[in-house]
Amino acid sequence: MPVQSVLARDASPHFRLLQQYLILLKKYPILTKSVTSGILSALGNLLSQILEARKNARNGGPVTEIDTAGAARYAIYGLFITGPLSHYFYQLMEVWMPTTDHYCIVKRLLLDRLIFAPAFLLLFYFVMNILEAKGREDFVKKMRRSYWTALKMNWKVWTPFQFINVNFVPVQFRVLFANMIALFWYAYLASVRK
Repeated sequence: MPVQSVLARDASPHFRLLQQYLILLKKYPILTKSVTSGILSALGNLLSQILEARKNARNGGPVTEIDTAGAARYAIYGLFITGPLSHYFYQLMEVWMPTTDHYCIVKRLLLDRLIFAPAFLLLFYFVMNILEAKGREDFVKKMRRSYWTALKMNWKVWTPFQFINVNFVPVQFRVLFANMIALFWYAYLASVRK
C-alpha cells in the first residue's frame, strides 16, 4: 500500500506543533528544553492551585484566587534550573554509563534515584525559598517538615517512569518525557510545601 506525504500546511495543528518542536529541539536543544520545562512547571503549579480550590469549594472552605506569582516562580525554576540541569544530566549519563555497559540499566536508575533525585529536590526547596523571599529559618522548617516525605514520594512515583526514561527514551526526548510526568509532580510538590 503506497504511503502519501502530507504537506505541513495540510497537517493537523498537533502534527505541525510537534514538527516545530522537533525543529527547535534540533536547532536549540537547551533553550527548547528550558522553555518547555518552564511552561510545564508553571502549568503543574496552576493545576495544583485549581485542584486545591475545587477541594476547598467542595468542603465549604474558602476558595482563594489563582496565585500567578506562584506559577511564575515555578516557570522560573523550570526555565533556569530544570531544563538546563536535566539536559546536561542526561547527556552526561550517556557518557558515564553507555549502553555498552552490561549494568547500565541498573547504574543509570541508581544514579538518578539515589544521587540526582535527592539533590534536585533539595535544590528545588532552596530555589523556591529564595524566589519566595523567605529566610533561612523558613527553609529549615520546610525541609524538616516535608523534604523526607516528598523524597519518599518521589522515589515511589518517579522510579518506574525514570527507569523507562533513562533506559529507553532517546536522550533528546528525556527532558520532555520527565516534564510530562513533572506536570503532575509539581502539582503534588506545590501542595506538600505549603
